[in-house]
Amino acid sequence: MKLYIVPTPVGNLEDMTFRAIRILREADLILAEDTRTSGFLLKHFEIGTPMISHHKFNEHKTVESIVQRIKAGQTVALISDAGTPAISDPGFLVVRTCVENEIEVECLPGATAFVPALVSSGLPNDRFCFEGFLPQKKGRQTRLRNLAEESRTMIFYESPFRLVKTLDQLAEVMGGERRASVAREISKLHEEVRRDTLAGLSAWYTQHPPKGEIVLIVAGLE
Repeated sequence: MKLYIVPTPVGNLEDMTFRAIRILREADLILAEDTRTSGFLLKHFEIGTPMISHHKFNEHKTVESIVQRIKAGQTVALISDAGTPAISDPGFLVVRTCVENEIEVECLPGATAFVPALVSSGLPNDRFCFEGFLPQKKGRQTRLRNLAEESRTMIFYESPFRLVKTLDQLAEVMGGERRASVAREISKLHEEVRRDTLAGLSAWYTQHPPKGEIVLIVAGLE
C-alpha cells in the first residue's frame, strides 16, 4: 500500500537501476506519462506489470481513483517518459494527494537531466536554482528580469526550437558576456556540452540549429 516514484533513463537504458526494475515488476500498477513510450522500456526489461496513462491532461481526473486503489491495498509506481517524475513532468499532484491521504510515498534515486548538465557545465554548483521551463508568454519578461540579479547558478529546460530566443533574451537582461552552458541529448549517442557566453552560444546555435532535449545552465551574478 504505497506509491513509488521511479526515475527512468533520460537516454541510455543502462542508467536504469536494479531497484527500479524490481519495483516496477513487483508493483500492481504502473502510471505512465505515455504508455507507448514506456512500453518500449518495460518490454526491454521484461516487465509485465499493467500500465495506465497518467499525464498532465488527465491527472486531475485520475488522481482520486489512484488514491483509492492504493488505499485498497495496491502498490502503484509512477514513471514519466524520462527522468524523475514531477521534475518538469507530471507527478506533483498525485504525490501531494497521497501525502494528504497519509499514504506512504517513496521516491527512488535515479536519473534526472539537470544534475549531469550542471556538473559538466564547469559553473559553480555549490548553490544553484532550478527554474525548469520559462513561461512561454505571460510572465516571461518579469521572470527574466527577476533572474538578472540571481547570484546562484541557474538551470533551465528548453525546447530546441526556442533555445536561441531564450539565449538572446537572457543576454538582453544579464549581458551577452554572462557565462553559460548548453547540454544536449544527455546520455544519448549524440550527447553534447557547449560552454561559452550567452552571446557566443546564441551565435553558434543560430548557425547550427540544435536538436533533442536541452538543459541550459547560466552563471549567477557575481
